[in-house]
Amino acid sequence: MANFTRRSVLKIGGASLALPLLGQAAFGQDGPLKIGFVNVGPKDDNGWTFGHWTGAQALEAEFGDQVEITFVESVAEGPDCERVLRELAQQGNKIIFATSFGFGDYVIKVAREFPDVVFEHATGYQRSENVGTYNARFHEGRAVMGTLAGHLSKTNTIGYIGTFPIPEVVMGINAFTLAARKVNPEIKVNVVWLSSWHDPAKESDATRALIDQGADIIAQHSDGPAALQVAEERGIVGGFGQGADMSAFAPNAHLSAIIDVWAPHYIQVVKDVMDGTWVSDDSWPGIAAGEVVIGPYNEKIPADVVEAAEAVKNGIVDGSLNPFTGPIVDNEGNERAAEGEIIDDAGLWAMDWFVEGVNA
Repeated sequence: MANFTRRSVLKIGGASLALPLLGQAAFGQDGPLKIGFVNVGPKDDNGWTFGHWTGAQALEAEFGDQVEITFVESVAEGPDCERVLRELAQQGNKIIFATSFGFGDYVIKVAREFPDVVFEHATGYQRSENVGTYNARFHEGRAVMGTLAGHLSKTNTIGYIGTFPIPEVVMGINAFTLAARKVNPEIKVNVVWLSSWHDPAKESDATRALIDQGADIIAQHSDGPAALQVAEERGIVGGFGQGADMSAFAPNAHLSAIIDVWAPHYIQVVKDVMDGTWVSDDSWPGIAAGEVVIGPYNEKIPADVVEAAEAVKNGIVDGSLNPFTGPIVDNEGNERAAEGEIIDDAGLWAMDWFVEGVNA
Protein backbone atom coordinates (compact mmCIF):
# COMPACT_ATOMS: atom_id res chain seq x y z
CA MET A 1 0.00 0.00 0.00
CA ALA A 2 1.09 3.57 -0.61
CA ASN A 3 2.05 5.57 2.45
CA PHE A 4 0.79 9.06 1.59
CA THR A 5 -1.64 10.33 4.21
CA ARG A 6 -3.00 13.64 5.39
CA ARG A 7 -1.28 13.31 8.75
CA SER A 8 1.46 15.40 7.13
CA VAL A 9 -1.02 18.23 6.69
CA LEU A 10 -1.65 18.38 10.41
CA LYS A 11 2.09 18.73 11.00
CA ILE A 12 2.56 21.45 8.38
CA GLY A 13 0.06 23.69 10.26
CA GLY A 14 1.71 26.70 11.84
CA ALA A 15 1.06 30.40 12.04
CA SER A 16 2.05 31.10 8.45
CA LEU A 17 -0.95 29.13 7.19
CA ALA A 18 -3.33 31.17 9.32
CA LEU A 19 -2.43 34.44 7.59
CA PRO A 20 -3.28 35.70 4.09
CA LEU A 21 -0.65 34.71 1.55
CA LEU A 22 -0.06 38.27 0.36
CA GLY A 23 -1.79 41.60 0.61
CA GLN A 24 -4.47 42.56 -1.87
CA ALA A 25 -2.09 44.74 -3.83
CA ALA A 26 0.06 41.73 -4.68
CA PHE A 27 -2.73 40.42 -6.90
CA GLY A 28 -3.41 43.68 -8.62
CA GLN A 29 -2.90 43.40 -12.37
CA ASP A 30 -4.07 44.92 -15.59
CA GLY A 31 -6.77 42.97 -17.37
CA PRO A 32 -8.56 39.84 -16.19
CA LEU A 33 -7.35 37.54 -13.44
CA LYS A 34 -5.72 34.60 -15.22
CA ILE A 35 -6.64 31.16 -13.90
CA GLY A 36 -5.15 27.86 -15.02
CA PHE A 37 -6.45 24.32 -14.66
CA VAL A 38 -4.26 21.22 -15.04
CA ASN A 39 -6.22 18.02 -15.59
CA VAL A 40 -5.31 14.36 -15.85
CA GLY A 41 -8.05 13.54 -18.37
CA PRO A 42 -10.05 15.13 -21.18
CA LYS A 43 -12.93 17.43 -20.35
CA ASP A 44 -15.27 15.12 -22.25
CA ASP A 45 -14.47 12.09 -20.07
CA ASN A 46 -18.01 12.51 -18.71
CA GLY A 47 -16.67 12.04 -15.20
CA TRP A 48 -13.86 13.53 -13.11
CA THR A 49 -12.37 16.07 -15.50
CA PHE A 50 -15.80 16.93 -16.84
CA GLY A 51 -16.71 17.94 -13.29
CA HIS A 52 -13.78 20.36 -13.13
CA TRP A 53 -14.61 21.70 -16.59
CA THR A 54 -18.13 22.39 -15.31
CA GLY A 55 -16.56 24.23 -12.36
CA ALA A 56 -14.38 26.30 -14.70
CA GLN A 57 -17.44 27.25 -16.73
CA ALA A 58 -19.13 28.33 -13.51
CA LEU A 59 -16.25 30.75 -12.92
CA GLU A 60 -16.80 32.32 -16.32
CA ALA A 61 -20.52 32.63 -15.60
CA GLU A 62 -19.86 34.19 -12.19
CA PHE A 63 -17.05 36.61 -13.05
CA GLY A 64 -17.38 37.19 -16.80
CA ASP A 65 -14.55 39.21 -18.29
CA GLN A 66 -12.93 39.62 -14.88
CA VAL A 67 -11.29 36.22 -15.40
CA GLU A 68 -9.44 34.46 -18.19
CA ILE A 69 -9.29 30.67 -17.92
CA THR A 70 -6.83 28.23 -19.47
CA PHE A 71 -8.00 24.62 -19.16
CA VAL A 72 -5.23 22.10 -19.95
CA GLU A 73 -6.41 18.54 -20.55
CA SER A 74 -4.84 15.04 -20.43
CA VAL A 75 -1.66 15.90 -18.52
CA ALA A 76 0.22 12.83 -17.28
CA GLU A 77 1.12 12.52 -13.60
CA GLY A 78 4.86 12.99 -14.04
CA PRO A 79 7.40 15.46 -15.41
CA ASP A 80 4.91 16.71 -17.99
CA CYS A 81 2.76 18.01 -15.16
CA GLU A 82 5.70 20.04 -13.82
CA ARG A 83 6.23 21.57 -17.26
CA VAL A 84 2.57 22.55 -17.62
CA LEU A 85 2.40 24.03 -14.12
CA ARG A 86 5.51 26.12 -14.75
CA GLU A 87 4.29 27.32 -18.14
CA LEU A 88 0.95 28.40 -16.69
CA ALA A 89 2.73 30.37 -13.96
CA GLN A 90 5.09 31.96 -16.49
CA GLN A 91 2.09 32.96 -18.61
CA GLY A 92 0.76 35.07 -15.77
CA ASN A 93 -1.85 32.80 -14.24
CA LYS A 94 -2.30 33.91 -10.63
CA ILE A 95 -4.38 30.89 -9.58
CA ILE A 96 -3.60 27.35 -10.73
CA PHE A 97 -5.88 24.44 -9.91
CA ALA A 98 -4.15 21.05 -10.21
CA THR A 99 -6.89 18.45 -10.24
CA SER A 100 -5.25 15.05 -9.74
CA PHE A 101 -3.58 13.40 -6.75
CA GLY A 102 -0.37 12.52 -8.58
CA PHE A 103 0.38 16.16 -9.37
CA GLY A 104 1.18 16.86 -5.72
CA ASP A 105 4.97 16.79 -5.60
CA TYR A 106 5.19 18.90 -8.76
CA VAL A 107 2.74 21.47 -7.39
CA ILE A 108 4.91 21.91 -4.29
CA LYS A 109 8.08 22.18 -6.37
CA VAL A 110 6.75 24.75 -8.85
CA ALA A 111 4.97 26.73 -6.11
CA ARG A 112 8.34 27.43 -4.48
CA GLU A 113 9.47 29.10 -7.71
CA PHE A 114 6.35 31.31 -7.95
CA PRO A 115 5.48 32.56 -4.46
CA ASP A 116 3.06 35.15 -5.84
CA VAL A 117 0.89 32.47 -7.48
CA VAL A 118 -1.86 30.62 -5.60
CA PHE A 119 -1.86 26.87 -6.22
CA GLU A 120 -4.79 24.68 -5.22
CA HIS A 121 -4.36 20.90 -5.39
CA ALA A 122 -7.43 18.68 -5.63
CA THR A 123 -7.26 15.50 -3.50
CA GLY A 124 -3.79 16.54 -2.28
CA TYR A 125 -2.31 16.43 1.20
CA GLN A 126 0.76 18.70 0.93
CA ARG A 127 0.38 22.40 1.68
CA SER A 128 2.62 25.43 1.92
CA GLU A 129 2.15 29.17 2.19
CA ASN A 130 0.89 29.44 -1.39
CA VAL A 131 -0.48 25.89 -1.82
CA GLY A 132 -3.93 24.90 -0.57
CA THR A 133 -5.70 21.57 -0.90
CA TYR A 134 -9.32 20.68 -1.56
CA ASN A 135 -11.33 17.51 -1.86
CA ALA A 136 -14.82 16.12 -1.38
CA ARG A 137 -16.06 13.42 0.96
CA PHE A 138 -16.76 11.00 -1.85
CA HIS A 139 -16.90 8.14 0.65
CA GLU A 140 -20.22 9.55 1.88
CA GLY A 141 -21.69 9.09 -1.58
CA ARG A 142 -20.23 5.61 -1.79
CA ALA A 143 -22.09 4.67 1.39
CA VAL A 144 -25.33 5.62 -0.38
CA MET A 145 -24.34 3.60 -3.47
CA GLY A 146 -23.32 0.66 -1.26
CA THR A 147 -26.75 0.68 0.34
CA LEU A 148 -28.34 0.37 -3.09
CA ALA A 149 -25.96 -2.44 -4.02
CA GLY A 150 -26.65 -4.36 -0.84
CA HIS A 151 -30.36 -4.36 -1.59
CA LEU A 152 -30.15 -5.01 -5.32
CA SER A 153 -27.41 -7.61 -5.83
CA LYS A 154 -28.73 -11.09 -6.60
CA THR A 155 -25.35 -12.83 -6.67
CA ASN A 156 -23.98 -11.21 -3.48
CA THR A 157 -20.93 -10.25 -5.54
CA ILE A 158 -20.00 -6.69 -6.41
CA GLY A 159 -17.20 -5.72 -8.77
CA TYR A 160 -15.22 -2.60 -7.95
CA ILE A 161 -12.85 -0.91 -10.40
CA GLY A 162 -10.04 0.68 -8.40
CA THR A 163 -7.50 3.13 -9.75
CA PHE A 164 -4.60 3.48 -7.28
CA PRO A 165 -4.52 2.10 -3.71
CA ILE A 166 -4.25 5.52 -2.07
CA PRO A 167 -6.28 6.36 1.05
CA GLU A 168 -9.02 8.24 -0.84
CA VAL A 169 -9.74 5.20 -3.01
CA VAL A 170 -9.38 2.73 -0.14
CA MET A 171 -11.81 4.63 2.09
CA GLY A 172 -14.30 4.73 -0.79
CA ILE A 173 -14.14 0.97 -1.27
CA ASN A 174 -14.48 0.46 2.48
CA ALA A 175 -17.43 2.86 2.87
CA PHE A 176 -19.20 1.17 -0.03
CA THR A 177 -18.61 -2.31 1.36
CA LEU A 178 -19.59 -1.44 4.94
CA ALA A 179 -22.89 -0.01 3.70
CA ALA A 180 -23.61 -2.95 1.41
CA ARG A 181 -22.85 -5.53 4.09
CA LYS A 182 -24.96 -3.65 6.63
CA VAL A 183 -27.88 -4.50 4.35
CA ASN A 184 -26.64 -7.95 3.30
CA PRO A 185 -23.77 -9.52 5.31
CA GLU A 186 -23.17 -12.02 2.50
CA ILE A 187 -21.95 -9.33 0.10
CA LYS A 188 -18.38 -9.59 -1.14
CA VAL A 189 -16.59 -6.93 -3.15
CA ASN A 190 -13.95 -7.94 -5.68
CA VAL A 191 -11.53 -5.17 -6.65
CA VAL A 192 -9.52 -4.86 -9.86
CA TRP A 193 -6.73 -2.23 -9.90
CA LEU A 194 -6.10 -0.26 -13.11
CA SER A 195 -3.09 1.89 -12.14
CA SER A 196 -4.82 4.60 -14.16
CA TRP A 197 -7.53 7.19 -13.59
CA HIS A 198 -8.93 7.14 -17.09
CA ASP A 199 -8.38 4.29 -19.53
CA PRO A 200 -11.62 3.19 -21.21
CA ALA A 201 -10.10 0.00 -22.66
CA LYS A 202 -8.78 -1.14 -19.27
CA GLU A 203 -12.04 -0.18 -17.57
CA SER A 204 -14.02 -2.22 -20.09
CA ASP A 205 -11.77 -5.26 -19.75
CA ALA A 206 -11.86 -5.07 -15.96
CA THR A 207 -15.65 -4.86 -15.98
CA ARG A 208 -15.95 -7.93 -18.19
CA ALA A 209 -13.59 -9.87 -15.91
CA LEU A 210 -15.54 -8.89 -12.79
CA ILE A 211 -18.86 -9.87 -14.38
CA ASP A 212 -17.35 -13.21 -15.41
CA GLN A 213 -16.43 -13.70 -11.74
CA GLY A 214 -20.08 -13.36 -10.77
CA ALA A 215 -20.50 -9.64 -10.16
CA ASP A 216 -23.95 -8.34 -11.03
CA ILE A 217 -23.25 -4.78 -9.89
CA ILE A 218 -20.19 -2.69 -10.77
CA ALA A 219 -18.83 0.23 -8.74
CA GLN A 220 -15.89 2.34 -9.85
CA HIS A 221 -13.40 5.02 -8.95
CA SER A 222 -12.37 5.43 -12.59
CA ASP A 223 -13.36 8.53 -14.51
CA GLY A 224 -15.46 7.55 -17.52
CA PRO A 225 -18.62 5.61 -18.43
CA ALA A 226 -16.89 2.61 -20.04
CA ALA A 227 -17.73 0.28 -17.14
CA LEU A 228 -21.38 1.25 -17.26
CA GLN A 229 -21.49 0.70 -21.01
CA VAL A 230 -20.22 -2.86 -20.54
CA ALA A 231 -22.75 -3.38 -17.74
CA GLU A 232 -25.47 -2.23 -20.14
CA GLU A 233 -24.27 -4.63 -22.84
CA ARG A 234 -24.07 -7.58 -20.46
CA GLY A 235 -27.48 -6.95 -18.94
CA ILE A 236 -26.43 -7.12 -15.28
CA VAL A 237 -28.26 -5.27 -12.50
CA GLY A 238 -26.16 -2.17 -13.07
CA GLY A 239 -23.59 0.24 -11.71
CA PHE A 240 -22.98 3.80 -10.59
CA GLY A 241 -21.78 6.96 -12.27
CA GLN A 242 -18.53 8.41 -10.94
CA GLY A 243 -18.15 12.18 -10.77
CA ALA A 244 -21.14 12.88 -13.00
CA ASP A 245 -24.52 11.53 -14.05
CA MET A 246 -23.65 8.95 -16.71
CA SER A 247 -27.18 7.68 -17.34
CA ALA A 248 -27.10 8.81 -20.98
CA PHE A 249 -24.47 6.12 -21.66
CA ALA A 250 -26.29 3.28 -19.90
CA PRO A 251 -29.95 4.13 -19.28
CA ASN A 252 -30.82 0.65 -17.97
CA ALA A 253 -27.63 -0.12 -16.06
CA HIS A 254 -27.05 3.32 -14.50
CA LEU A 255 -28.56 3.02 -11.01
CA SER A 256 -27.45 6.39 -9.60
CA ALA A 257 -24.30 8.49 -9.43
CA ILE A 258 -21.96 10.40 -7.19
CA ILE A 259 -21.83 13.87 -8.75
CA ASP A 260 -18.94 16.22 -7.96
CA VAL A 261 -19.87 19.89 -7.67
CA TRP A 262 -16.70 22.00 -7.61
CA ALA A 263 -18.16 25.37 -8.55
CA PRO A 264 -18.71 26.73 -5.01
CA HIS A 265 -15.10 26.05 -4.05
CA TYR A 266 -13.71 27.58 -7.22
CA ILE A 267 -15.86 30.68 -6.90
CA GLN A 268 -14.86 31.15 -3.26
CA VAL A 269 -11.14 30.79 -4.02
CA VAL A 270 -11.33 33.38 -6.80
CA LYS A 271 -13.24 35.80 -4.57
CA ASP A 272 -10.67 35.34 -1.80
CA VAL A 273 -7.76 35.96 -4.17
CA MET A 274 -9.43 39.04 -5.60
CA ASP A 275 -10.06 40.34 -2.07
CA GLY A 276 -6.55 39.50 -0.90
CA THR A 277 -7.93 37.22 1.83
CA TRP A 278 -6.93 33.82 0.45
CA VAL A 279 -5.15 31.55 2.93
CA SER A 280 -3.65 28.11 2.50
CA ASP A 281 -6.19 25.67 3.86
CA ASP A 282 -7.58 22.17 3.44
CA SER A 283 -11.20 22.02 2.26
CA TRP A 284 -13.08 18.73 2.61
CA PRO A 285 -16.88 19.15 2.45
CA GLY A 286 -19.35 16.45 1.47
CA ILE A 287 -23.05 15.77 0.98
CA ALA A 288 -24.23 18.26 3.60
CA ALA A 289 -22.40 21.12 1.86
CA GLY A 290 -23.64 20.12 -1.58
CA GLU A 291 -20.20 19.30 -2.98
CA VAL A 292 -21.13 15.61 -3.21
CA VAL A 293 -24.55 15.14 -4.81
CA ILE A 294 -26.46 11.89 -5.23
CA GLY A 295 -27.79 11.59 -8.76
CA PRO A 296 -31.32 10.57 -9.75
CA TYR A 297 -32.27 6.98 -9.01
CA ASN A 298 -33.10 4.65 -11.87
CA GLU A 299 -36.86 4.18 -12.12
CA LYS A 300 -36.44 0.40 -11.94
CA ILE A 301 -35.19 0.57 -8.33
CA PRO A 302 -37.97 -0.38 -5.89
CA ALA A 303 -39.33 2.46 -3.78
CA ASP A 304 -38.26 0.85 -0.49
CA VAL A 305 -34.66 0.58 -1.72
CA VAL A 306 -34.62 4.24 -2.74
CA GLU A 307 -36.04 5.05 0.70
CA ALA A 308 -33.20 3.11 2.36
CA ALA A 309 -30.58 4.94 0.29
CA GLU A 310 -32.18 8.31 1.06
CA ALA A 311 -32.17 7.45 4.77
CA VAL A 312 -28.39 6.96 4.61
CA LYS A 313 -27.93 10.22 2.70
CA ASN A 314 -30.16 12.16 5.12
CA GLY A 315 -28.44 10.60 8.13
CA ILE A 316 -25.09 11.80 6.82
CA VAL A 317 -26.51 15.28 6.26
CA ASP A 318 -27.99 15.64 9.75
CA GLY A 319 -25.01 14.01 11.43
CA SER A 320 -26.88 11.02 12.83
CA LEU A 321 -24.97 8.57 10.60
CA ASN A 322 -21.26 8.21 9.94
CA PRO A 323 -20.26 5.55 7.38
CA PHE A 324 -17.26 4.59 9.53
CA THR A 325 -19.01 3.82 12.81
CA GLY A 326 -17.96 0.58 14.49
CA PRO A 327 -17.96 -2.27 14.89
CA ILE A 328 -15.56 -2.48 11.95
CA VAL A 329 -13.39 -5.51 11.25
CA ASP A 330 -10.82 -5.67 8.48
CA ASN A 331 -10.53 -8.47 5.93
CA GLU A 332 -7.87 -10.17 8.04
CA GLY A 333 -10.13 -10.39 11.08
CA ASN A 334 -8.67 -7.48 13.07
CA GLU A 335 -10.98 -5.08 14.90
CA ARG A 336 -10.46 -1.57 13.55
CA ALA A 337 -13.27 0.19 15.40
CA ALA A 338 -15.22 -0.99 18.43
CA GLU A 339 -19.01 -0.81 18.72
CA GLY A 340 -20.06 2.84 18.43
CA GLU A 341 -16.51 4.09 17.78
CA ILE A 342 -16.07 6.40 14.79
CA ILE A 343 -12.88 6.43 12.71
CA ASP A 344 -11.86 10.10 12.59
CA ASP A 345 -10.50 12.04 9.63
CA ALA A 346 -6.89 11.32 10.53
CA GLY A 347 -7.71 7.62 10.61
CA LEU A 348 -9.41 7.84 7.23
CA TRP A 349 -6.39 9.50 5.64
CA ALA A 350 -4.12 6.83 7.10
CA MET A 351 -6.35 4.03 5.80
CA ASP A 352 -4.23 1.32 4.17
CA TRP A 353 -6.42 -1.67 4.98
CA PHE A 354 -9.71 -3.11 3.72
CA VAL A 355 -12.84 -4.04 5.62
CA GLU A 356 -14.28 -7.52 5.88
CA GLY A 357 -15.80 -8.62 2.59
CA VAL A 358 -13.25 -6.91 0.30
CA ASN A 359 -11.04 -8.99 -1.97
CA ALA A 360 -8.35 -6.62 -3.24
